[in-house]
Formats: sequence, C-alpha cells, structure tokens
Amino acid sequence: MILVTGATGTVGREVVRRIPPDLRFRVMCRNPEGFAGLRAQAEAVHGDYRDRPSLARALRGVSAAFLVTAEIGGDQDARFLRAARSAGVRHVVKLSAAAVEDPGAEDLITRWQRGNEELLRGSGMEWTLLRPRSFMSNSLSWAATVRAERVVRGLCGASGNACVDPRDIAEVAVRALTGDGHAGRSYTLTGPEAITAAEQTAQLAQLLGRPLRFEELGPEQARTALRGKYPHALVEALLESAQRQRAGAKAQVDGTVPVLLGRPAGSFRAWARDHLSAFV
Repeated sequence: MILVTGATGTVGREVVRRIPPDLRFRVMCRNPEGFAGLRAQAEAVHGDYRDRPSLARALRGVSAAFLVTAEIGGDQDARFLRAARSAGVRHVVKLSAAAVEDPGAEDLITRWQRGNEELLRGSGMEWTLLRPRSFMSNSLSWAATVRAERVVRGLCGASGNACVDPRDIAEVAVRALTGDGHAGRSYTLTGPEAITAAEQTAQLAQLLGRPLRFEELGPEQARTALRGKYPHALVEALLESAQRQRAGAKAQVDGTVPVLLGRPAGSFRAWARDHLSAFV
C-alpha cells in the first residue's frame, strides 16, 4: 500500500493521477469526501499531522509514503516519521527543495527543509529526497492581474530560474515510490532551461494572443505585497531567496529529470499552454 500526503496540493494531486491503475493506494487529507471517486483504487482517509491516532490509521499497512509538509518551521515531518516508523513503513519519498544544496542559502525555509531531510535520513527507513527548483505553477499567482490589467508584477524579472513542471516532479515521485534503485538517492529536479519572469510573461502573451507587460517590484514593494499574505519571518525568507536568484543561484539546469523519465523535462511554454485557461 502506498500513502500520498499533500494529495490536494500542487504536486500531490499530480502524484495521485500518475499512480498505475493496478496499484492500491491511500490519500491522507483533512477532507476525504473531496476525493470521493477521484481514482477508483484510491482510499481516502482523514489525517492530521498533529493527530497521532489519525496518522496511525492512515499509515496502517503502508509500505511506501510520499511526504509533503508545509508548516514552515513546524514539526510535521518529525510527527509523521515517528508514526511511519512505528507503522512499519519501509520507504519515504520526501518533497524537499533544491536550495538545500546551496551553501549560500540560509533563509528560514531552507534551514527548515535541511532539518527535515536530516530527520528522514536518520529515521531508519529507506528514503528518497526530491529537490525541485521553483514550480512553474507559481506563475498562477499572476493570473488575476493578467486577466484584469494585462500585467505581471514580480521580483527578479531579469534573473533566470530553472523552474520545473510539477507534473515532472510527480512522475519522478511515482517512479521512486513504485520502482527499485531509488532508496538513498537525492534528486535535483529542474526544467530544461533557466527562464526569467520577463521571458515567461512574453511567452504567456504569445500563447494568449494579447500583449502583456512585466513590472519589476522593488524589495520594499515586494515586502509590502507579501506581508498581506505571509507572516514576517516567511516574507523575509522569500526576499532572501529572491536575492539569491538575482545572484544566479537558481539558474543551473540539472539533467536528472530526463535521465529518470527518458524524455526531456517539460518546458514553461508547454506548462503554460496546458494551463492557459487560468489566465483568460
């Protein structure tokens, strides 16, 4: 039995879609009713990282698990791994981040992910770490202003980011969950090229068939905008990450996706074409 956490999230939902139809699996979520009928072989169960009995129920009979946590600075990983080890889980595939490999990355988010990776490596279970660069789907945050103003506003408009299609991350995750040879491996996952936000905006404009412009936000403008969504510590971590991108820290393309999947990594243009309705 495979368990998928984060099954309503960007990567988790794509993992659910890609698990082979002959395999039984379980999804852990706060609202199992929302998964009714999504996949015939899927069992949806209620689970909460802070609820030990619910974790035990979700992990009963599970041999491999896909782990996604989102409480920055929290102890969700520790709680899950204790429960997984007690339940006899053999293999955990964890969604981490490419920044953990960058010695210059010391922001809150990266330090939290590094700590979580250490917990998994020391858990006594087999592990696989997925370290993606930024998701191409992050550009969905532009949709409202693209529709209303034909504008994209953001930081680092001229700095490249080798962002990755979440569908590629999910396909790698499913291979790690269902195949051999992935235990003890760490995979850096990127797209096929480093692309700037301004270039992404131009590609969106071509696909939409209407002009768009990119407006660069200064650090204080970005700080003000982010404070409306996130707590102070997370805002500062995001701004630190943006500074690293300006310095070129996110532009390196890794060849792991094509090696593992036997095809080129998905491009931003292809991702945008498949999600164009969000920007219309």
